Amino acid sequence: MRTVTITALTSALWLTGCAGGRHEATEAYFLVASNVKIAYWQEANAGLTAAARQLGVKSEMVGPETYDPQAEREAFERLLSRQPPPAGIMVSAANPDLMRPAIDAAVAKGIPVITIDADVRDSKRLLFVGTNNYEAGQLGAELLVKRLGGKGSVVFYTIAGQQNLVERLEGYKRVLAQHPGIRVAETVDMKGDPVVAFETTKKILETMKPAPDAFVCLEALSCQEVADVLDREKVTGKTLIAMDTNRSTLEWIQKGMIHATIAQKPYTMAYYGVKILDDLYHHKPERLDENWAGNTRSPLPVFVDTGTTLIDASNVDRYLRQQ
Repeated sequence: MRTVTITALTSALWLTGCAGGRHEATEAYFLVASNVKIAYWQEANAGLTAAARQLGVKSEMVGPETYDPQAEREAFERLLSRQPPPAGIMVSAANPDLMRPAIDAAVAKGIPVITIDADVRDSKRLLFVGTNNYEAGQLGAELLVKRLGGKGSVVFYTIAGQQNLVERLEGYKRVLAQHPGIRVAETVDMKGDPVVAFETTKKILETMKPAPDAFVCLEALSCQEVADVLDREKVTGKTLIAMDTNRSTLEWIQKGMIHATIAQKPYTMAYYGVKILDDLYHHKPERLDENWAGNTRSPLPVFVDTGTTLIDASNVDRYLRQQ
C-alpha cells in the first residue's frame, strides 16, 4: 500500500474546519471500535472529541468494552437506524468479514464511512486512515534481527483475522525471510484478552525448552503481560518488542524488560478522520459507492498514513511525561 501526498486535501479540510457556521445542530460523527475502554481507544476518543469541538459538532465513540467483533458490528448497525442519520462514521474493524456488509449498508444509505486503524479493504468504505502496518512490521523486524544477531526463536502475539495485525505480521515475515537463522516458534492468538497472553506465556515458559529468545506483540495488550510473566519467573536476556503506548508498556521499557515499542497515533487517526468525514458530509460526491481507488480523478486518497514512532530507553521518559 503506497502513502499518498495529501497536501490539497489537508488544505481543504483545514479551511472547512474554520467554517463553523455551516454545521447543523444535529450533525454527529461516530467512531465504532471494540475494546473501547483500553488506553489506545481512549486516546482515539480524545482526538475525536477535540476535532468535533473545533468544528462545533457532536461526536461519540461506541462499541463493546471487551474484544467482541459481533457486538462491534451490532453497535455499528444500530447507528444505521438512528434519526437523524449519522453525518459520518469511522470504524476500526475487529473482524473485516463481519463488518463489511454493515459498512456497505451504511454507504448505500448515503452515510460516509471511513476506516481507521484496522481496514476493510473490499468494502465500500471511502478511504483508510491509519498506520502503514506492513512498514510497521518491517520496522519491528529490523530491530528484532539486530537484537538477536540474526539467529534465535521468536513468539508472536496477535489477534486472528484482524487486518492491521495480519499486515504487521507480513512485514515481520518479509524481513525474517532474509534471516533463516531466526525461526517462529509459535504465533499466539490472544483473542483481545490480556489474560490469554499472560497464561499462554506461562505455559510457553513451562513447556518450551529452551525458552524462546524473543517475544513480539503485534497489538497493544500483550507485551506488558509477557514482561510481567518473565519478571515473575526471573527470566532475563530475552528480547521483547511491543506495540503502542500503554503506560505499563512504557514503564516496562524504563525497567529494561521491554526493549522497544512501535507507537501509532490513534489520536491523529480519529482527529483527522472527523475532518475528512466533515468535508465528505458537506461536499458529498454524487455517488458514495464509486470505485474511488480506481478513479484517476478521485477527490479522495486511498490511504492516509498517520505514521509511527519507535520508543525505547533513549526516549521513553519523554513519552511517559506526555501521559
